[in-house]
Amino acid sequence: MPVFSYKAKSLDGIVKTGLIEAKDLDELAQLLRGDGLFLAKADTKEGKKNRNISLHILPQKVSIDEKLFLTRNLSVIVSTGLPLVKGFSILAAQSKSNRLKYALNDIAKQVSKGKSLSESFGRFPDVFSELFLGMIEAGEESGTLEDVLKVLSLQLEKEKEIGSKIKKALIYPSILVVAMLLVAIGLSVFVLPKINTFFSGLNADLPITTKMILGSGDFVSTYWPIILTCLTSLIVAFMLAKKTKPGKLAIDTALVKTPYVSSLVKKSNSAAMIRSLSSLLVAGVPLIRTLEITSGTVGNFHFKQAILGAIKGVEKGKKLFVALQPWQDLFPFGALEMIEIGEETGKTSAILKKLAEFYEEEVTNVAESLSSIIEPVLIVVIGIAVGVFAVSIIGPLYSVLGSL
Repeated sequence: MPVFSYKAKSLDGIVKTGLIEAKDLDELAQLLRGDGLFLAKADTKEGKKNRNISLHILPQKVSIDEKLFLTRNLSVIVSTGLPLVKGFSILAAQSKSNRLKYALNDIAKQVSKGKSLSESFGRFPDVFSELFLGMIEAGEESGTLEDVLKVLSLQLEKEKEIGSKIKKALIYPSILVVAMLLVAIGLSVFVLPKINTFFSGLNADLPITTKMILGSGDFVSTYWPIILTCLTSLIVAFMLAKKTKPGKLAIDTALVKTPYVSSLVKKSNSAAMIRSLSSLLVAGVPLIRTLEITSGTVGNFHFKQAILGAIKGVEKGKKLFVALQPWQDLFPFGALEMIEIGEETGKTSAILKKLAEFYEEEVTNVAESLSSIIEPVLIVVIGIAVGVFAVSIIGPLYSVLGSL
C-alpha cells in the first residue's frame, strides 16, 4: 500500500501533518477521521501530489434546516419500509450541503456493509451531535426508530424556533450598534480632520470639548492601522480564549452574573437541558447516559459542570433533583421542583417536556424584553452624541463664521 504524507485539520482548527499507510484517499480520510481529523491535502511518499481531494472532506457547518430535513425524511423512509441504503442515496442527492452529502453517501456505504445506523452516523461527530447519535442508538436498540426520529425532529424544530426568535429580537439593536459605529468612523476619518484644519487656519479659541472631539478625529485618522490591528488582535484573542478552559470559564461566569443577560443565559441553557432530557428519556435512554449526552447540549460551562456533578450523585443512588441541588442557583425558580414532581409521580419525561416549552417561551420573552431595554438606551446614547457634537462643533463653527 502507498504511504501518504498528509495535512489535516482538527475540529478546533489545529493543523497536523504526518505519514500514514493507506490503500487510497478514502481509506486515508477514514483513518484520520477516526482520530478526529479531516484531510485537507495529501501527497504520496514519492512526492506525487494527489489532486483528487475535494473540499467536502473538510469540516463544514451543516445548518439546522438541513438536519431537520434529513430527520423528517428519514422518519418517512423508515415508516414506509424503503431500503435504508437507497433512502440515504436519495437524501444525499437532495442535500445542498457538500459536507452532509458526503456523510450520507458514506453512511449508505457503511449500512450496505452491515454496520448499524448509530455506528454509521457516529463516524461524523462534527455533523451529528451527541444528542442526535444517542437518540438514533436508542431507537435502534428499542425498535422504535420511527418514533425516535419524530421526537428528534421536534427537538430540532424547537432549537430552530427558539434560535430564530432570539435573533429576531436582537436584530434591531444590532443594526443600531453597527450604524453608530459606521457613523462614528465616518465622522472621525472624513469630517473631523477637515473641520480641524478649518479651525486651525483661523487660530480660533475653541472649547475644551471641541478640542477633545477634534483631537480624537485626528488620532483615529492618523493611527487607524494601529487601532484596527489592536481591535483585530482583541477579537482573535477573545475567540482563542473561548476555546481554552480558563477563558471559557471566565466568559461563562461573566454571562451568568451580568444583570438581564444572566436571565437569558440561565433560561436558554435550562431549556436546552430540559428539552434534551425529555427527548432522551422518551426514547428510552437510561438516565445516566441521558445526562452524559445532555452535558454536551448546554453551552455554558457552569451548566455542564452541574450536569456532570449530577451524574455522580445519580450513580450513588440519589434522585435527579437532589443531585442538582448544589447548583440550584443556576436554574430558574421552579425548575428543580418540577423535576422532583416528575420523579415522584413517574411522569418525568412528560413534565420535562412541558417545562421545556415553558422555558423556551420565557427565553423568547427575556430576549424581547432585553431588546426593548437596549433600544431606548441606544437611542438616548445617539441623542447625547448628536447633542454633544452639535454643541461642540456646530456651535463654535457658527460663532467663528459670524465673527468674520
